[in-house]
Amino acid sequence: MGALTGKVAWVTGAGSGIGQAAAIALAKEGATIVLTGRRKEPLQDTAATIKKAGGKADVKPGDLMKAAAVTKIAKDIEKKYGRCDILVNNAGLNILDRQWAKLTPAGAEEVIDGNLSSAFYCTSAVLPMMRKQKDGVLIHTSSMAGRNISLLSGPAYTAAKHGVVAMSHTINMEECVNGIRSSVVLPGEVATPILDKRPVPITAAERKRMAQSEDVGDLIRYVAMVPAHIVINEVWITPTWNRGYVASLNRGKG
Repeated sequence: MGALTGKVAWVTGAGSGIGQAAAIALAKEGATIVLTGRRKEPLQDTAATIKKAGGKADVKPGDLMKAAAVTKIAKDIEKKYGRCDILVNNAGLNILDRQWAKLTPAGAEEVIDGNLSSAFYCTSAVLPMMRKQKDGVLIHTSSMAGRNISLLSGPAYTAAKHGVVAMSHTINMEECVNGIRSSVVLPGEVATPILDKRPVPITAAERKRMAQSEDVGDLIRYVAMVPAHIVINEVWITPTWNRGYVASLNRGKG
């Protein structure tokens, strides 16, 4: 029996990358996983992997940038399982035309809705269930762009991920009296499909040196399993070969 047996975990952005890795890691600990993302087929692939290993998974596709869609999924979870113990708020996106010189209002809206609004919608949807339980863990995937301001990720993504960090801390400030804990995970560069949206392509060799989805998924598993009297408020996870650090070192040699 796993440490999370009997728990229900809702994982967003679960069709690939960090979300998929987190879903598989939580399932191995016995949690029943509800998988959400915009595309059904990748979610089904994740579910198949979980079930092949003896786990339990339920596919609930939906556009998390739409509050009504989020509310419907949360109601379905409550109706079927009667609870939601863990929310992994992982859905996110970025765009190629991210610099101010190219960024359009539509592009900014897509990035902010995909990374910040969706996280707010999912959080608001599960908190009532968690208050009833007097227990619950929310784990939000932010980014090092949520703490460090640079041009790499673009202003919309950077602002949205800063918002996710702030959101998580406010949950603890209000909901700690209800036994609810909120953690924000800030990965550095991770070899996930979102890298394909970088204006400057990332090589295969560079991706191998980055953190991998499974590394972050295992961290999320750990955060979900800490004792109820403990909250890991914020945690960074970055590759040892940090390209930003290496670039600074090389400039210092010039």
